[in-house]
Amino acid sequence: MNDTDKIRQDFPILQKVIYGKYPLVYLDNAATTQKPRQVVEAMTEEYYNVNANVHRGVHFLSQKATELHEASRETVRRFLNARSTSEIVFTRGTTESINLVASCFGQAFMKEGDEVILSEMEHHSNIVSWQLLQARQGIRLRIVPITDDGRLRMDEYEKLFNERTRIVSITHISNVLGTVNPIEDIIRIAHEHGVPVLIDGAQSTPHTHIDVQKLDCDFFAFSGHKIYGPTGIGVLYGKEQWLDRIPPYMGGGEMIKTVSFERTTFNELPYKFEAGTPDYVASTGLARALDYVSSVGFDCIEAHERDLTAYALQRMSEIEGMNIFGPKDIKEHAAVISFLVSLPLREGRGGSIHHLDMGTLLDRLGIAIRTGHHCAEPLMRRLGIEGTCRASFALYNTHQDIDALVAGIKRVSQMF
Repeated sequence: MNDTDKIRQDFPILQKVIYGKYPLVYLDNAATTQKPRQVVEAMTEEYYNVNANVHRGVHFLSQKATELHEASRETVRRFLNARSTSEIVFTRGTTESINLVASCFGQAFMKEGDEVILSEMEHHSNIVSWQLLQARQGIRLRIVPITDDGRLRMDEYEKLFNERTRIVSITHISNVLGTVNPIEDIIRIAHEHGVPVLIDGAQSTPHTHIDVQKLDCDFFAFSGHKIYGPTGIGVLYGKEQWLDRIPPYMGGGEMIKTVSFERTTFNELPYKFEAGTPDYVASTGLARALDYVSSVGFDCIEAHERDLTAYALQRMSEIEGMNIFGPKDIKEHAAVISFLVSLPLREGRGGSIHHLDMGTLLDRLGIAIRTGHHCAEPLMRRLGIEGTCRASFALYNTHQDIDALVAGIKRVSQMF
């Protein structure tokens, strides 16, 4: 039994038979990953034996739940190599983390005419949150263009900086193209202009080791459910120097020291940004998920997924009419492949198999992929398409999964 076979045993859902006929081939990991039994069992154990609200109670269960919750924060700190747990804010996911920064940083440091730099490949959560600020405060969005093969135009990025630039907010890895952005250069250039950087790490955190001190990013966001953890919890890392200076995102319990009708004093970091009862069971699940990937090791994960991606690119290129979007160099391409399959020209008509048709028919063969615009409509317009099919890989995927995908695409293509 190889290492991948052992890993797959930790994910019972991978044994599922779809429509009573086909073994599950799960290739929708960029949307959400499956959960190992270690994560589910840790959460079940807490609900059954340690369930109580955290930080407020003097009784035994509350103290134990608090210890678990704060131990989870330390696990996240260690995982990201943050300087302090004060820099680790629990949120509901990457989307809330980005909205928190856009709202709070914008309130504190941006006024009408100030600018934020984004890119053409951003997820909607890293566009709409800044557009809301634009509507409230009149800021401007400046957009880094991409090349035809889906790489950032770094020469144009440098030209966007001026005296009104206040922050850069950019994705580490594209959820559509699989492009691995030169994030170290992006941060370095921004800092040369005295501008802080927020990194959307939703698609990078499950696939590569993240060291926020080495990156020197000012903010970093990721979601638990994309790294084998539960839904509804995520993380915002922020340097203390910034978190100290920006106002809270929401008001309520937990984020205060004192309240009167005349004045409220806010709590210390990171609790200033964690209003209300946290999902203290999900934080345990997230910690177990981070422990799980750490035990596998990112050297092994990266090597395995690089092999899968290279194999998939090679096998898929054998399919007639295959059009793959994104960088062709495997060094710049993470474990996400977006594609469309062109139809042969018949009677003057051509085009591609609609992504929804491809995804629906592959599903009938037990193959789970993603279809649509992937919450990246501006990128789709840049590519001149409505949407794509997307296959995305994880540490439990195999060459056999890719072979099944290729066979499925060929079978579907023959129907048109």
